[in-house]
This record gives sequence, C-alpha cells and structure tokens, in this order.
Amino acid sequence: QGFTQKYIVKNYFYYYLFKFSAALGEEIFYITFLPFTYWNIDHSVSRRMIIVWSIVMYIGQVSKDILKWPRPLSPPVVKLEMRTNAEYGMPSTHAMAATAISFSFFIATTNQYKYPFELGLVAAFVFSTLVCLSRLYTGMHTVLDVIGGALISAVLLMLLYPAWDMIDHLLLTSPFCPLFSIVVPLVLCYNYPKLDYYSPTRGDTTTILGAAAGATVGFWLNNQYAAPTNTSKSFQPGFPLVTSTMVFVLARFFVGILVVLLTRWVMKSVVLGALGYRYKFPIRDLEARRRLEVEVPYKFVTYSSVGFTATVIVPLLHELLGLM
Repeated sequence: QGFTQKYIVKNYFYYYLFKFSAALGEEIFYITFLPFTYWNIDHSVSRRMIIVWSIVMYIGQVSKDILKWPRPLSPPVVKLEMRTNAEYGMPSTHAMAATAISFSFFIATTNQYKYPFELGLVAAFVFSTLVCLSRLYTGMHTVLDVIGGALISAVLLMLLYPAWDMIDHLLLTSPFCPLFSIVVPLVLCYNYPKLDYYSPTRGDTTTILGAAAGATVGFWLNNQYAAPTNTSKSFQPGFPLVTSTMVFVLARFFVGILVVLLTRWVMKSVVLGALGYRYKFPIRDLEARRRLEVEVPYKFVTYSSVGFTATVIVPLLHELLGLM
C-alpha cells in the first residue's frame, strides 16, 4: 500500500479537471466554501448545509467501516491518491458530500433568491457529477461506490428536508443546544467502529463533527445576542454597486480565511502539545497521535475551535473592520 504506481498523463485537461474536482470533496473545500456562505450569502443557508453535511458524512464514514468493501485493486487500476487508500471504498464519501452540499445549497436558496430554477439544478448536478467522476478517474472508487454514495446522500437529504426548519429552530433556541452539540458528537467519535488496522476515517469523522459542533454552538450564541446577518439582499443591480459589493465580499473572505487558518494552526499546536505532555509522547510521534485518547480530543478541540471562530469571532472582526 505504500508505493505509487507509475503512470503517464495523456490528457492534461482531464487530469487537472478531475484532480481539481476531487479536491471539492476534501477539507480545503469545506474550510473555504462553507464559511464563505456564512460570511457572504446567508446564515440560514449555511446552517442547513452544515447540518446536512455533518450527518451525511458521519453516516458515510461509519458505513465504510461497517461494510468493509475494498477499494479498486491497483494494478490494474492506477491510483492517483495515496492518503485515502487505507480507507474502505463503499460508499464514496466524496460523492456523498458533493451531492449533499450542492443540492442542499440549491434547495435552501431556490425559494429565497431569484435565479432560474433550471440553472440551479444544472449547477448542483454538474458539481456533484464532476466530484463523482473524479473518484473514478483517480482510481479511488468503483462505479458502484460512487452511485451508492450519491444515492445514500440523496435519500438522507430527502429524509432531512422536512425537518430542516424544526432542527434549525431547536439549534438556535434550545438552552440545551451547546451541551447537545458537544456531547453527542464526542460520544459518536469515541464509539466509532473499531478496525484491525489504522484508518483515517475516524480522524476525518472527528474533524467533521468537531467543526460542525463548534459552528452549531456559534449559531446558538449568535442567535442569543442577535449577531448581524449576512444575506444576498445587499446584491442589487448596477455596476458600481456590484463592484463595491465584490470588494467587501473578497475582503470578508480573505480576512475570515486568514483568521480561520491561524486558529487551526494555533489550536493544533496547543492541543497536541498538551496531549503530548499528558500522555508522554513527542509531538512528531505519528503512531501516538493515532491513538484514540489522542486523536479524538486533538482533532475535535482543534476543529470545534475552527467552527466557532468562523461563526462568532470572524463576524465580530468583520463588524469591527467595517466589512459588514
């Protein structure tokens, strides 16, 4: 599993298209697009996407380690990625995340903002299809893995949609929301299905649930203190106004991402250092960092801090800098 099969790229357009599409189902996309919608589009849209994303991804990751279906064999398949090779294949969580995020964004915005219904539907379909095809191109999944992931995500989205408003209302108003948002994900992470060998699925799941937990606490806190809400109402016709709006959008995004990445770096160092002191291991010891008592608190605290920063600290900073 530790070697990379040699290959020759014959079509660079497909190569870079699907390498880029594969990245749309990874952390780099989540940590940019989800906060972007919160800072620049609409809080309610962002909340719904994060709820759906976290539930869908948890079910997908757990399903992998319960079903234990292997990934495609290499050879004959050429694999362009190695990090996720230790994970099982069915279902494709890239396909699940792409389907959940694109269609939940489409459903959440179609009734609030004026744009052609067909355009939104096509955009969601193209986005999810590109991510699904990228998993075949990179050799990480079979066709069945991808179809299964997309279908499971679609079914979960249909089941969750009728309860969106109720869930959103409870998360914003219930006095038990902060406790529930932290305790339940932690219990799920500590009781994640055990494997005979190390797989990054538990760590990735902890990252996702931690980020969602921190963001949910931030949603609740913002609602208690009536934090400013970003909506697309600020986008009005007229070139000068659109130009001015885009400057604010980009400014909010770059300031926010800088703060989020700084938070992640600081918290990783602090939490890992504290755990290393507690359990007596050097910070660079990869095997020690994979232990349950280290990996779960390390990733959960780090990414819950990221989620909280993105939803509370960054909007306050935007307001302080006059970017609202």
